[in-house]
Amino acid sequence: MMRKYWQQLLSLAMFTLATFGLVFSGYATSETLTWPLEQRTPFNVKIQQSQTLNYLPLTKAQKPWRICALVPHLKDAYWIGIDYGLIQHAKTLGVSLDLFEAGSYYHKDKQLAQLQSCMQGDYDAILLGSVSPDLLAQFTTQLTKPVLALVNKLNSDRVQTHIGVNWYQMGLLAGNFIKADAASQHPHQTANLALLAGPENVGGTDLVEQGIRQALEGSQVKISAIQHADNNRNLYRDQLQILLKAQQPDYILGSAVAIEAAISTLKQKGLSNRVKLVSSYLSPAILRGLKREKVIYSNDDLVVLQGKLAIDVTVKQLEGAKAFGDIGPAIIKRTSSSNTLSQLDFSLAEADFYPLYQVRPNSINRPL
Repeated sequence: MMRKYWQQLLSLAMFTLATFGLVFSGYATSETLTWPLEQRTPFNVKIQQSQTLNYLPLTKAQKPWRICALVPHLKDAYWIGIDYGLIQHAKTLGVSLDLFEAGSYYHKDKQLAQLQSCMQGDYDAILLGSVSPDLLAQFTTQLTKPVLALVNKLNSDRVQTHIGVNWYQMGLLAGNFIKADAASQHPHQTANLALLAGPENVGGTDLVEQGIRQALEGSQVKISAIQHADNNRNLYRDQLQILLKAQQPDYILGSAVAIEAAISTLKQKGLSNRVKLVSSYLSPAILRGLKREKVIYSNDDLVVLQGKLAIDVTVKQLEGAKAFGDIGPAIIKRTSSSNTLSQLDFSLAEADFYPLYQVRPNSINRPL
């Protein structure tokens, strides 16, 4: 009996290690054995508790599973970084991947059609980077294969795994940084913050705004303007022209695409030293802005790691693992300080990477 007990205990320990790994408190690079992650609870809610864990990824799949990935677009560094992670780990594990983009957050019907096609097609599982949190409410077809939420929030009890970060927390961290900077640099003075947010009511935009508002509640920083636009640099340039004619805020916070546009616009208007820029996520241009002190802060939610993790947990579920709930990397706070600008393997795609849409085991992959 005692021998059987210890055999069962050893089996349980091995399963736990293979699924998550041990508790870990540092960062890692792509060459390390385990990945630094967080498990967040309760599932799919705004305010969550996080438990740090070290996740042990697979090195090979049991069979060449076929995975369908749907994303809103591949127009900026964020989703290109996700694509890079998906592609790299699909190659590592020897699984097939087909990726389809809707082209915009405003193309809900197109993504629904793509989801229908993947559900009926020869795929084992679907990774859904949804253009809307309520997309599945309009998808009446039965889910006959696993669907996992990729990056964006997905409100459906039919989906029990979400790979990504908490976007409310992204807003909270950025807002707290601005609040602390304003208190340090301009004590007892009101500071104005303009938000250049992404598309309204889709992606993580609403949750980011809620996190920012929560962070700034009762502070000296006031939100003086909010403007929404699709993630398009020209649209943001137009919005910046309108904004700066009406006011000169102390801070501008926006998506990486918006802040990239703001760097050049402020330079043209001679305002680079008078308006501080904060990005809600990292891109190569934002990284350059941090190094040149044109941007004072950016969240980094390790998009490459998110893409790798998405493939890994999908394969694990196909091979018998239970749903993973809310799982993803911890958000890193990047500033112009040199000690925050290292270890970027999981943060950005390689400089020469261009979007790929297909992986086939043991084949040469070419962009479609």
